[in-house]
Amino acid sequence: MLERIKHILIKEFIQIFRDPKMKVMIFLTPVIQVLIFGYAVTTDVKHIATAVYDLDNSVVSRELVSRFVNSGYFYIVEYIESEGRDQYLIDRGKVRAVLRMNKGFGEDLRAGRTSQLQVIVDGTDSNTAGIALDYSARIVGQFSQKILITRFTRLKGHALKPGRVEMQTRAWFNENLESRNFYVPGTIAIIVMLITLMLTSMAVVREKEIGTMEQIMVTPITQTEFILGKTVPFALIGIADVVMITLLGVFWFEIPIRGSLLLLFVATILYLMTTLGVGLLISTISHTQQEAMMSTFFFYFPAVLLSGFMFPIANMPVFVQWFTYLNPLRYFLVIIRGIFLKGVGPDILWPQMIALAAMGLATLWLASKRFKKTIN
Repeated sequence: MLERIKHILIKEFIQIFRDPKMKVMIFLTPVIQVLIFGYAVTTDVKHIATAVYDLDNSVVSRELVSRFVNSGYFYIVEYIESEGRDQYLIDRGKVRAVLRMNKGFGEDLRAGRTSQLQVIVDGTDSNTAGIALDYSARIVGQFSQKILITRFTRLKGHALKPGRVEMQTRAWFNENLESRNFYVPGTIAIIVMLITLMLTSMAVVREKEIGTMEQIMVTPITQTEFILGKTVPFALIGIADVVMITLLGVFWFEIPIRGSLLLLFVATILYLMTTLGVGLLISTISHTQQEAMMSTFFFYFPAVLLSGFMFPIANMPVFVQWFTYLNPLRYFLVIIRGIFLKGVGPDILWPQMIALAAMGLATLWLASKRFKKTIN
């Protein structure tokens, strides 16, 4: 028995290491995963993109803004000069927070009255929004204490009217900052990618492995018909999963869906083009189902980590952020959360939809060319 086990082990090691691609998967994949976890995976919230709408433009208001900047948690993207610009920036995801100070902010403080600072945050990501509000409250509290001490010293404790800053907060799109409103729509993209990648990556390699590919090729079926026959069923499965998860999220978890269902359907088609294209490409370059499965997860896990589903992309190093532009999951998450929580339309989401369409056509074309080369 030990002799037979010995020969089986030898055979398995020979089979694994005789394939150069398998060696890369075994030794290179763990290194890449460690790099991703070391650099990209972080829950710290820093460098929150912020816009300032300072209608007072006084020394005091500018000092308060400088305190936000010097904290290291906020960086100013734009100084707003017109009404409605704040909504424009948040709708398009260009900023995560807006600081607004109305006219008379500094005068109220000098007169010992309560001044109001409004902090508007994008509540789509409830975790980031909650942390941003905590940071804001801490900065404003320290600023108020500094003003109070300054006035007390100046007046030497006589006839002191304690001016202070009162912060009013408002979260758009996710009023109660419920995390499930952020994560449940994202699971649609995660699950659809996993299922379609796994099914499609096995489609061609299974035929090659069991020896039926040659039989298929001698039939009158064309290359296009074969590709469609391999992708359409998985596309229908992906659409069915989207419908099922959407119904579960809306009726069970009471997740609001404020946008167009038709737009969600169109965006899903574009997203499926990319996942099916990547799955077919993996299937054409793989020789065994085991190799196809490993390649699928090698693509899937970095795609999830670099998508913004769990960790904000803005917190990642700049060189890692550039890689996220090649990730279809990044674009579909923006679309699906925009449709569910913000209710925005194609006038705002068109850049993401164009990116998905381009990536989908490119991956399907590459898979088709690779499939033709494999058959030849």
